[in-house]
Amino acid sequence: EGSIPVKDGGIYCTIGGRTALDIAREVCGNAAATITVGACAFYGGWPAAKPNPTGAVGVQEAVPGITLINLPGCPPNAVNITATIVHFLTFGALPATDQQGRPLFAYGARIHDSCERRAHFDAGQFVEEWGDEGHRKGWCLYKLGCKGPATYHNCPVVRWNDGTSWPVGAGHGCIGCSERDFRSEEH
Repeated sequence: EGSIPVKDGGIYCTIGGRTALDIAREVCGNAAATITVGACAFYGGWPAAKPNPTGAVGVQEAVPGITLINLPGCPPNAVNITATIVHFLTFGALPATDQQGRPLFAYGARIHDSCERRAHFDAGQFVEEWGDEGHRKGWCLYKLGCKGPATYHNCPVVRWNDGTSWPVGAGHGCIGCSERDFRSEEH
């Protein structure tokens, strides 16, 4: 969990006199499998945003060549973390993944395809500004920047808070937090 500073030998995060980089190399290098949890561990997240003064990176870049599965999201979903661990313990192998090392069961479909607002997208019913009639009626948030059509994650299916809600269901567009570099303008 979290990004790993690598600039200047990793001195920007030390624990008990050792750098997080050194600890990650030791732990991940000797592990049967490493599970990254969250956007920061996946690719560096917000700490890796320009100008990135600490040289923050994700685990895969900090410790290349390890057996790794990525569970991005901000915050990550406990259901996906648990399912990945249970799969590994049950089958002795990590679940099938996409090209970014994310498990297909959690990141194999677009948010848009399971969104409860999808019928409004198909009907051309969009929220034009926060608080307008369409927003109050639960119309599609795409015109306000929702990234659901370009984001792969099971948020609308598993949700958070014991399955009670998720950002789009609460009236906010998807920010694409399970995609690489979601912090940037092009995402």
